[in-house]
Amino acid sequence: MKLKFNLLSLVILITFSNCQNDNHHSDLPHDSSFYIDYRSLNGLSDGIAVIELDPEAPNFGHISSKLELGVGVLPHHLYYNQNANKLFTTALGGNYLYEIKTEKDKNGQPKLVSATPIDTGENTVGENLFFTNDGRYFMTFMGGAGGPKDGSIGVFNANNNQLIKTIKAPVQTNPNQFIMYPHGISVNEEKGLMMVTSTIHPDLTTGKGNTCTLLDLNTYEIKETYLVADSQTDMSSPVEVLLLRGKFPQYALATTMLGGDIWIAPYNAVTKKYDAFSKIFDGSTQGLGWALEMYIDDNSRLYVSFADPGKVLVFDISNLPQLKLLKTLTADKGAHHMVFFKTKKGKEVVAVQNNLLDIPNLNSGTISVIEIETGKTLGTIDLRTKYGMLPESIEGTNGPSNYMHH
Repeated sequence: MKLKFNLLSLVILITFSNCQNDNHHSDLPHDSSFYIDYRSLNGLSDGIAVIELDPEAPNFGHISSKLELGVGVLPHHLYYNQNANKLFTTALGGNYLYEIKTEKDKNGQPKLVSATPIDTGENTVGENLFFTNDGRYFMTFMGGAGGPKDGSIGVFNANNNQLIKTIKAPVQTNPNQFIMYPHGISVNEEKGLMMVTSTIHPDLTTGKGNTCTLLDLNTYEIKETYLVADSQTDMSSPVEVLLLRGKFPQYALATTMLGGDIWIAPYNAVTKKYDAFSKIFDGSTQGLGWALEMYIDDNSRLYVSFADPGKVLVFDISNLPQLKLLKTLTADKGAHHMVFFKTKKGKEVVAVQNNLLDIPNLNSGTISVIEIETGKTLGTIDLRTKYGMLPESIEGTNGPSNYMHH
């Protein structure tokens, strides 16, 4: 299974596929050092850390660099920009979005230097980012301006981080076409389409969503809001969405956090939209719940994390809409984000960050390193016990550590 490219392949991919996030963690020194967003469990500052994840390394689990962002900032998702030369983190508190400065020490080891807050205007509770090839990036704000049924998408200039526009479409204005509690985001630039999920109010109690909304990437007009649930009253909370592009079958995939399922919608070349969503995998039939993240490798394999009871399922997507389950990997409760790399001995592994918002029973606070071929757990780092922190997300230190994420 190829989870890495050489440099030439990467250049070709970026040049011709026009696909965001479709690149690889390079074969560079310290390939097994990773950035993690973390929250303190001791009332101290939350922040970002550099941690060694190779179980074959003598310093496995060692944190070599830390950058504190502040108490209650709750950094949430780490992202590289389109050229992988800038690092960002979104945050649920604090300033909601930061650009992170890093450098290498004399040994080439990554080192965190500083964080620069970015002005997000009235938009609160930063979730996901998506960088496009035309100098923009998009950010979902699950809290919007703070209302009980709010939510927004920020459009930023990738060169200077200036907020260009805030996209809002209140459900109160149009209950058939709206943006509310947006979390997941995906873009197909070739088709000029963007889709966001409607997940849950930031306080996790005021309201829940059960839809995904399709927008025009250039006019920002809403094209359609889709039900991604068994019924109008089934508050499934779609959390991530992925518009497949490039060489992959042209479908939209969505995971439902409270539904615990995977949904699919085919692209319709006539309407230039997606048709209705249908359930393609029912987590409850496998004893699974809280479907979260989706990653795809370059061999048409889809990795989906299920926070309860803590599994990563690997599917073949080469014959969509048929979804073939290939294997199930066991992580810990709260299985969430993933990174892919090779150990020093050449084993293909996935490291799984096991924590979802410190929700009880979904907050193991560990990182599991699992050999993909055998399913064997090669090592586990207990950040809760060792460092008094919980990992919130994870990313490579030499560029994106996945092939396609969203």
